[in-house]
Amino acid sequence: MNQVAKLLNIYTPQKSIDEFSDVYLVMELMDGNLSKFSVQNYDQEHLSFSMYQMLCGVNHLHKSGIIHRDLKPSNIGFHANASIKLLDFALACAENSATLKGYVTTRHYRSPEIILGAGYKANADVWSLGCIFAELITKQILFPGTNHVDQWTKIISVVGTPNSSFYESLTDTTKSYLNSLPFYSAKSWESLFPDSIFPPWEKDSELTAANARDLISKMPIIDSKQRINVRDAINHPYVKLWYKKDEVDGPPSPPYDNTIDDIEHNVETWKNKYLS
Repeated sequence: MNQVAKLLNIYTPQKSIDEFSDVYLVMELMDGNLSKFSVQNYDQEHLSFSMYQMLCGVNHLHKSGIIHRDLKPSNIGFHANASIKLLDFALACAENSATLKGYVTTRHYRSPEIILGAGYKANADVWSLGCIFAELITKQILFPGTNHVDQWTKIISVVGTPNSSFYESLTDTTKSYLNSLPFYSAKSWESLFPDSIFPPWEKDSELTAANARDLISKMPIIDSKQRINVRDAINHPYVKLWYKKDEVDGPPSPPYDNTIDDIEHNVETWKNKYLS
């Protein structure tokens, strides 16, 4: 620990960990993030392996009762060796949190249930991953809304207007507004993601454009009850070839204890608690 303190001494006067009164997070330096990723420079294996790693990371969060709530290309770091890391947990929260704020997730990756204030669960992250997956392939934002109202319009113009049962849990005001919008039929995933935009694939491989489209089609589903969950997505043929039990299940971690967020300690108490 004091080796870290010596490193940080470049910026601070403290000589040892005992002298510190601030918290410093020292994290692994990544080579870049997925906003700089271009599928044209990679093959189907890279694309599939990237999605597998993202799904594994989110799976670990969800098993611990944590929702990331801000998954987007710039919050996914990568190394030149193709390893992926989830970044920026500033908006993350416990799934059982008493207050699930509505204005979370960067707009273009925000799930319908968050946009409409209908309450949300962990699979709001799956919607975001589907948007990221699509963007890695096309290099274009799947739902490029200019504001939260336009965001909904952009969504239904692609995946289609949901059936009336979806509106049942919404407020009368929201329901009335949504019913006033034009009806949109869903676009075919083949037209959105034609074979020609994918990297080549090997014959008899599961890493095909058809399998990639199939996985994408199960992720940005408006009704969260019909949306694929992370574990099932990991078992999808497009990513399952990478499956390793120790990576998917990982070491057991206890559910996140959100009571720690409400505890007020002085600096010395925190230091004794976590540095002892």
